[in-house]
Amino acid sequence: MSRLLHRSDVPPVPVRELTAVSADGARIHVELHGPDGAPAVVLAHGWTCNTRFWDAQVRDLAADHRVVVYDQRGHGRTPEAGADGYGTQKLADDLEAVLRATLAPGQKAVLAGHSMGGMTLMAAAGRAAVREHGAAVLLCSTGSSRLTAESLVLPMRAGALRTRLTGKVLGARAPLGPVNAVSKAILKYATMGRGSSPERVDACARIVHACPRKARVAWGHVLAELDLESGVRELRLPTAVIAGAEDRLTPPVHARAIEAALPQSLGLTELTGMGHMTPVEAPEVVTAKLRELVAGYVTADSAAQAVREEEVA
Repeated sequence: MSRLLHRSDVPPVPVRELTAVSADGARIHVELHGPDGAPAVVLAHGWTCNTRFWDAQVRDLAADHRVVVYDQRGHGRTPEAGADGYGTQKLADDLEAVLRATLAPGQKAVLAGHSMGGMTLMAAAGRAAVREHGAAVLLCSTGSSRLTAESLVLPMRAGALRTRLTGKVLGARAPLGPVNAVSKAILKYATMGRGSSPERVDACARIVHACPRKARVAWGHVLAELDLESGVRELRLPTAVIAGAEDRLTPPVHARAIEAALPQSLGLTELTGMGHMTPVEAPEVVTAKLRELVAGYVTADSAAQAVREEEVA
């Protein structure tokens, strides 16, 4: 079969698209999938990714869930921000805007984030919209601080030199170039595990290489200085954590520290053979965990209330 006929190459068609306006006026591209009034899941992607990162979860969940995905600023169909438009509080502002734009007052949802998307949830932990709409949280392949110090991307001994050079890698302005065998090998080494199939490596490469350089560099500088440890302690929702055992960008040491600091931890799942891109590398595991969280923490009454309020509106 031609590669172009694979289901994974065709993006899920949203039921609706909209623009959420953030606190500083930034316009955030949002897609809604699945039936109105179904239990809701909100998915936030990571650095250099876009809504297509969640294609596997959208395809599965949209049959019986309302799935909200959005492009972080500067990624996908969300425009780049101005010079002062990047930072963890901007991530929190954007998530609040998305929640307000897509969920009815009081409606609960499972909130999930991968990498920078998980950092988004930590940054927004104390925000009113998260308290109002969050039922449970899934954090995939993420960290709260010391990203450059703990990264294993550079095969060097831990120390000041490796930390400094890793920061330069995160903020590197060099273009990523075309998607080819060499670039895919580099991407797999840096972000994926030995157990990742060639098809999933290719899918990740096409997503990452599509990220505009300006946004990649700007967010890279933010990640290099990241400190969201207080946000972890403020994330007072039932929270599950998933990590790839071979993650070089955010090694499992981060997931273990987050899990230990969470006020309501539901435990940590470490995936053997998987790297940083867990929703793509192990989509079945991530989707199953999302379904488990919805079943345990999003009530049917919440979904029914959303339908009634949409009908009134």
